[in-house]
Amino acid sequence: MAANAFGYAGFVAVVAVAALLASEMTGNDSIAGIPAAAATLGTAFAAAPLAQWSKRYGRRIGLRLGYLVGVIGCGGAFVAGQLDMFWLLVVAMAAMGVGNTSNLQNRFVVADLADEHMRARSIAMVVWVGTIGAVIGSPAAAWANRIGTGLGIHEWVTPALLGVVGFAAAGLIINTWLRPDPLAVAGGIDPEAPRYNPIHGVTRTLRIVWPNLGARLAIVAMAVSQMAMVAVMTMTPLQMKDHGQAELSTLVIAVHILGMFGLAPLIGRWADRFGRIRSLQVGALILAAGTVSVVIAGYVPALMFIGLFLLGVGWSVALISGSALLTESLPEVHRVDAQGLADVMMSLLGATAAFSSGFVKTAVGYDWLANFATAAALLILIGAIRINARLAIARVR
Repeated sequence: MAANAFGYAGFVAVVAVAALLASEMTGNDSIAGIPAAAATLGTAFAAAPLAQWSKRYGRRIGLRLGYLVGVIGCGGAFVAGQLDMFWLLVVAMAAMGVGNTSNLQNRFVVADLADEHMRARSIAMVVWVGTIGAVIGSPAAAWANRIGTGLGIHEWVTPALLGVVGFAAAGLIINTWLRPDPLAVAGGIDPEAPRYNPIHGVTRTLRIVWPNLGARLAIVAMAVSQMAMVAVMTMTPLQMKDHGQAELSTLVIAVHILGMFGLAPLIGRWADRFGRIRSLQVGALILAAGTVSVVIAGYVPALMFIGLFLLGVGWSVALISGSALLTESLPEVHRVDAQGLADVMMSLLGATAAFSSGFVKTAVGYDWLANFATAAALLILIGAIRINARLAIARVR
């Protein structure tokens, strides 16, 4: 859990200002979402290999490797910002995304050992601890930027150093204290597990997972909510910059991060008590409420705070309930691969959202970007209602 706090602090400190840095470097808001897209693509492409690595050698080795690559990526981002090398920034952000893969897979460390009736709240505690780092990371980025510019470092470059510190601390904690390895205790390590190239491994796992209604709903809900959240979050700083509120935008992102992680223990308890699928339905409604709020907000900062907070809460419900539903819907032999697949799908859709968000904002405006996110949330709601009905019929039979 401590590793999650440091890992998310490092990741958020960089991502919170990535669009501002890209805009500063290129002078083009249309491509300002590309570095964030690269980060989520890095997370996507690393998810399956790190899951396979963990399956063969244990969680500790897989998580440690991800954090090491994240440290290298953040260091590269600092160099890229100082040298005004946009292409290097994109590559560095992709490497940083690998570190975030370890952040995401931390939640499955407790899922390996948790009792079924406690699984959602156990996952939620790991997610919640990320609040400490994630909420600090965004305002710390603005603080670091002011210090850095005072020392002659380019605008929005210094937060990359916070990423180096955060990922390095997380990797050190995992390497030192994650003993014994949770996956070894759960009996999930298989040194003889077959090695697949990432694309083949993902397609193979997808064929196994997709016929399972619960697992299918879990993956779709987590991936689509990630897409909706990333699209709106990535462009919010630029939307506020357009109206002279760039400094305030880091606080809005901090409140958004608080929504993503702060209520996790309550969400976990609710999901354990009332069921995963019902939780996903409620989460979809909260997500939609957040995206509608930012449209209604116009240029009122207070409503932007509310909208981004609700957006984070909706995402948190989908992540916690979906992770628990996925884990308990499949036998042990398929769980690690399916968990990796979930993170691949989340990251791919998140990358698509981050990459396209700048173009959508430029073409049709921030409000329409939020409207598309609302439609995505409603798709989760409809899917959860339909699959819940199908599962109810199957139980009766």
